[in-house]
Amino acid sequence: VQLQASGGGLVQAGGSLTLSCAASGRTFSSYYMGWFRQRLGKEREFVSAISWGGDSTFYTDSVKGRFTISRDNAKNTVYLQMNSLKPEDTAVYYCAAARVAVTQGSLYDYWGQGTLVTVSS
Repeated sequence: VQLQASGGGLVQAGGSLTLSCAASGRTFSSYYMGWFRQRLGKEREFVSAISWGGDSTFYTDSVKGRFTISRDNAKNTVYLQMNSLKPEDTAVYYCAAARVAVTQGSLYDYWGQGTLVTVSS
């Protein structure tokens, strides 16, 4: 599976962005999908994940109520809608695919290249 993340950019605090992650291959629906981010000088951290059919979603506490993950298996794409963005959301965001339901980054099998989100104050 090859993953291509897009949608990052510069936005003011309080604004919104939607990230997309397009996957190649015919087995997208068999992968548990996650979003991670890495802030400058920090370790990569889990942001959100979604189950194979999209019926279960998970979020780290700092983004609950502001971010929404979704997927369209017909389009082989997972999304991360980010609202009420804060300067501390500034990071490179990565999408990833796993065969099992996990939130630990080391257990994901495939990674996209990352897309930069910058939130100005």
